[in-house]
Amino acid sequence: MKHGGNQQQSDAGRAMPPEWLVDWQYNSPPNWPPPPPGWVPPPDWRADPAWGLPPANWVFWLPRQGGLVTPVAVPPALPDVQISAPEPVPPPATPPATSPPVTVAAEQSIGLFGARGKAKELAAEVQQLAAKNEQLRGQLEKFGALSLVEIEERKVELTADLENQRLTLTRELEAEQVRRTAVVSALVAEESATAERLKALQDKVVVTEDTLILQEVGVYAYTHPLDDSVAYKAELAKLQDQIKAMTRKDGGAVAGSEQTTMNGSLAQGQKMVREFSKLLLRAYNNEADNLVRGMRPYKLATSTDRLEKAKATIEKLGQGMSIQIGSHYHALRLKEMELTADYLEKVAREKENEKEKRERLREERQAQLEFERQREKLERERAHYVNALAALEAKGDLEAADRMRVEMSEIDKAIEDVDYRAANIRAGYVYVISNRGAFGEGMVKVGMTRRQVPLDRVRELSDASVPFNFDVHAIHFSNDAVGVEAEMHRRLADRRVNRVNLRREFFYATPIEVRDLLAAVAGDLLEFTEAAEAFEYHQSVNASTVEAPATT
Repeated sequence: MKHGGNQQQSDAGRAMPPEWLVDWQYNSPPNWPPPPPGWVPPPDWRADPAWGLPPANWVFWLPRQGGLVTPVAVPPALPDVQISAPEPVPPPATPPATSPPVTVAAEQSIGLFGARGKAKELAAEVQQLAAKNEQLRGQLEKFGALSLVEIEERKVELTADLENQRLTLTRELEAEQVRRTAVVSALVAEESATAERLKALQDKVVVTEDTLILQEVGVYAYTHPLDDSVAYKAELAKLQDQIKAMTRKDGGAVAGSEQTTMNGSLAQGQKMVREFSKLLLRAYNNEADNLVRGMRPYKLATSTDRLEKAKATIEKLGQGMSIQIGSHYHALRLKEMELTADYLEKVAREKENEKEKRERLREERQAQLEFERQREKLERERAHYVNALAALEAKGDLEAADRMRVEMSEIDKAIEDVDYRAANIRAGYVYVISNRGAFGEGMVKVGMTRRQVPLDRVRELSDASVPFNFDVHAIHFSNDAVGVEAEMHRRLADRRVNRVNLRREFFYATPIEVRDLLAAVAGDLLEFTEAAEAFEYHQSVNASTVEAPATT
């Protein structure tokens, strides 16, 4: 079929306005027969079905600019009409009927006979060219040979994708940060809750182990200092009378709600509150009485804490009825424990003082007995000298009598010394001793004795209570041995081993340090041994070294 022939009816052959013909030219598909130059399809023109379909998205109309043809999209006023199977769609809208007819001169023609075969050959060739065109277009797209518009569109799409990915990652990071913050907050809250729980449990725990309490106890300080144990006992009696008075009905020991009802009855509710209040008060008093009976001075702090927690527990049990232990009554029970602790400590110290006084009196009696025995011995010796002197004088041996009188004068002086010691109770011997095997090198004992023979006192101290005998560093006689001993103890107070029982006269000091102090307090020392002999100790160490089995 020739271009310009009348075939099947189609919308592509409608007339076009003159201005449209000036700006646009017809673009025939490559698989169709080429039209003559400047050919425009007439209004009733139809494509031959034997030509086949045009390529996909084929543009039938191209703008005419400066003699060059540039493929662009057909504007909306002139849409790009595609051909659908089985009939291809011709170019967009035709000119109006008033437009002058378009004359097409057919420069090529196909004979009447053999036209169908020729059309089939052309159709096959068109299909090959279309396939090759699609292949080339795919390669162009692959290597980026796209138009500027497509590149810009691709750039916009990629930018949008990147922005979307960035926003997605940002949202994921923010969500992860929020999750981590929530986890950290949960851990902090859990830690805080655990700490509060631990503190609450520790508050409920009452230390009752004596060993733990003794590790923290210091020198006891009286809460209510009174003169003696008798005064504490009298104060305790008055306090216990006040406690008994408050435990009577409406005494203020315990109080509860007066608005509680039972079975709709206010009277029954008040009766129930009173009975339950008595029960809780009895539990509180039992706890307080047990603490008072088992009181020790070093347990006062823990006993007070225990009673406070017992009060809180009892009030929690009676919370539904607003039952509470009276604050004044609770203060009286606490004061009772304080006075009891003070009373026990005062009694213990009075007993210790009594024991020290008895020890001093016992030593003084021993000293007096020694003085009396020594005086009797000296008197007997003097009597012998008197009889011997009389016999010598009767014989007329005056020289021997003079020697006898000198010896008698020495005995008289010894008798005077004994009388002086017996009359002056403060006179005695200050001794400095150590026991390296029992206490080590850095500890000494500074004491005083009134014995006529001071070493007797040292031998008493070296009894079976210590593994080795004491070594003597100094024995110094003084007319005021009591004062010298007291001054030595005062200067060594910060080195005292036992700071509670002052009768334990042991100090952390070396013999050289004590020698200097004793010389400063008592004056010149006639004799002082710095190095302890410690004979038994050294012998024991040597024996244990020799007898020790050899190690392999």
